[in-house]
Amino acid sequence: MSLIQLTNVFKTYKSGVQLVEAVRDVDLLIEPGAFAVLAGPSGSGKTTLLNMIGGLDQPSQGRVMVEELNLGTCSASQLADFRLRRIGFIFQSFNLIPVLTAQENAEFVLMLQKVPVEDRQARVSVLFAELGISGLEQRKPMELSGGQQQRVAIARAMASQPAVVLADEPTANLDSETATDLLYLMRRLNHEQGTTFLFSSHDQKVIDHADRVILLEDGRIMS
Repeated sequence: MSLIQLTNVFKTYKSGVQLVEAVRDVDLLIEPGAFAVLAGPSGSGKTTLLNMIGGLDQPSQGRVMVEELNLGTCSASQLADFRLRRIGFIFQSFNLIPVLTAQENAEFVLMLQKVPVEDRQARVSVLFAELGISGLEQRKPMELSGGQQQRVAIARAMASQPAVVLADEPTANLDSETATDLLYLMRRLNHEQGTTFLFSSHDQKVIDHADRVILLEDGRIMS
């Protein structure tokens, strides 16, 4: 059974008086436990596709299914609950909350899920150890390096034990060594916990680490 299934998906935006097809006639299956990347140049539709899979955007045409849930038939509140409970997001800009500590940022989704304090602290503690950032729990994002911030973002994405982690250009703001280290860490989490990872990236390092490369060009899947 596929974890993610896209059928005949189009996404059209209006730019002035013109219609722009960001995604065109995409059919895609992603299996549970995958470590896959949507690859292609800027403007190829990678982020748009990722956003539709994450329920952040809706297709203009076609069907997006995640865990047999048809996202196109969901209400706004159902989509919000789906994102909260089933999807982990990792963004290239980290998207940490500046006024919260690293610990509080990593626990944020669990707090929204109303997970008891002791349980969420225990989960985050294990992830911080796995990610090599134990001891940084009380630091604010501005007191952390880019690599440390991205590790906190990964902990936040993984803490809720989502069905799939969606990572949009996760290495874009990192130096080469840090990016490689983080890819190995995510790969290990994929192996040990069975979490599905789907990246969007044009970074060759990400592409080289992936089990599956889905090449996009002008909104279409080329291979």
